[in-house]
Amino acid sequence: MAKILIVDDSETVRDQLKDTLTKNGHNVVEGVDGALGYQTFKENPDVALILCDVNMPNMNGIAMCEKIFLDAAIAKKPPIFMLTTESDPELMSKGKSFGVIAWITKPYVEAKLLTAITKILSMNKS
Repeated sequence: MAKILIVDDSETVRDQLKDTLTKNGHNVVEGVDGALGYQTFKENPDVALILCDVNMPNMNGIAMCEKIFLDAAIAKKPPIFMLTTESDPELMSKGKSFGVIAWITKPYVEAKLLTAITKILSMNKS
């Protein structure tokens, strides 16, 4: 299926997402914060989707999205889902300006998340 990058400082969340995604045929790569998420993305340009938290050490999720969005060397920007406890409209607006297409609050419903991922991936096939 697709390669998906999970960026979250919670090992538990990463493990749950990885388990869900791999059971559904996806390949998963991980980053434990925005800085490592950005580095992992640069090393895996075939990532089709990014699932990212907002609040993380070293570099938060919004800053990571901005860095990807503004990086001229990245020709194809993947869709980004924020998966976070944050629901501030200002943060959501800022994220949208840097390529965030969905904002999902934790705890998430697995079936709804998978449906959204499937829909976005099917729309973005090249």
